[in-house]
Amino acid sequence: MNLLDYLPGVPNFPKPGILFRDISPLLANPAAFKEAIAQMDILAQEFNYTHILGIESRGFIFGSALAHHAHKGLALARKPNKLPLATHKEFYGLEYGSDSLEVQQSSLPKNAKVLLIDDVLATGGTLIAANKLMRSAGFEVCGAITLLEISFLNGRQLLDQHGIANKSVLLS
Repeated sequence: MNLLDYLPGVPNFPKPGILFRDISPLLANPAAFKEAIAQMDILAQEFNYTHILGIESRGFIFGSALAHHAHKGLALARKPNKLPLATHKEFYGLEYGSDSLEVQQSSLPKNAKVLLIDDVLATGGTLIAANKLMRSAGFEVCGAITLLEISFLNGRQLLDQHGIANKSVLLS
């Protein structure tokens, strides 16, 4: 099964020059979604982690499915002002703007070893922010896994420069 067949590109979304990869067809196909999670789990086994951090919003989908599959705890990195309790916060730049991520301070135990999960590795900004967020909150980051890496944007090289071990199921 070629999982790229289930991730069509939508040009110029959300703004001109961006190629958005739509995960909806993959999620709508149970066999494709199951295969994606199985392949992410194979990559995850290379890391010594106790918890998964799913990054808003599509990282929630893959992070929760992988956490369930691997019997690991799950925490969520949210956009600002979505969490009711005290949070840790990190600002970052995107290929089409800027944003921030927050994690609820009580969502992970002190000794958590965290694996970052997102759907796409583009420029690496979101994963670097999640890494900084986890480290500033006192957690160990074991690495990052994405479903798809858009290789011409060189996000992998930036993650490597920041010392973040990373793997992707698919390259585009």
